[in-house]
Amino acid sequence: MHADVRRYLSRIGRLGGLKSRRALSPETAREMVRLREARRAFSRFKTSCFWSFDPARLIGPADIPWVVEQLQKNGGWQAWEVAMRLSHRPKP
Repeated sequence: MHADVRRYLSRIGRLGGLKSRRALSPETAREMVRLREARRAFSRFKTSCFWSFDPARLIGPADIPWVVEQLQKNGGWQAWEVAMRLSHRPKP
């Protein structure tokens, strides 16, 4: 490989690594984790709490209160614990 090509690849690789890093605010990161946990709960408890809903439903941020409600209404103690974690947001 020529030195020019090596330098070029090194330079664009370095720029790609710099541009791909994103900075999230703590609040945004917490909301992303909360959404991920709501999606996991929907998948984990679909047979006990979400059996009458579309299993391919994509859970979004606006659906988190609904997920909490269904977990509390239709789930056992494990679903209730997950609902409590989802409903209590720590203050920044």
